[in-house]
Amino acid sequence: MIALMLLVEPNSGGQIQQIASTFGVDWPHLAAQIISFSIVCILLHRFAYKPILKILEERRLQIAQGLADTEKIRAELAKAEAMCREIILQANGQATKLIEEAHTAAAHVQQEETQKAIAAAEQILVKSREAAAQEHARMLAELKRDVGQLVVQSTTMITGKILTKEDQRRMAEETIDRLTPAA
Repeated sequence: MIALMLLVEPNSGGQIQQIASTFGVDWPHLAAQIISFSIVCILLHRFAYKPILKILEERRLQIAQGLADTEKIRAELAKAEAMCREIILQANGQATKLIEEAHTAAAHVQQEETQKAIAAAEQILVKSREAAAQEHARMLAELKRDVGQLVVQSTTMITGKILTKEDQRRMAEETIDRLTPAA
């Protein structure tokens, strides 16, 4: 614009001068306003627009970094979740194995204890049979002795004669011998 003003002669009264005078253009004021506007634009560009652009670029970089970090965190989270699932599956497998081992051990212990109980019961039966046999033999011996004494007493009463110790012993032995095959 300044170039146009310099090219136009003030006295020429050309068409530009007529348009400018129609709209009330004052060339010296217009030139001062253009210079002052240019200075303000330069100052704003240098001290306001460039720092704002710099801040906006830093923010853009921070946002891009944040998005990249978010993607990285998502990937790590997915990896951690996969590892967690794998660990849980392994733990479940180990727990199942331990439970099976415990069941097997419990069955083995139960079988051992059952066998011990059966063996103990058999020992008790054997001991009780032995004790019963001993008691039976003792009772038979007492019975034979008592029967022998009864025979001697009844013979003494029937015969009316007093038997000697030798006679009593002989009769007792004979009675015992007769009772033994019968038993």
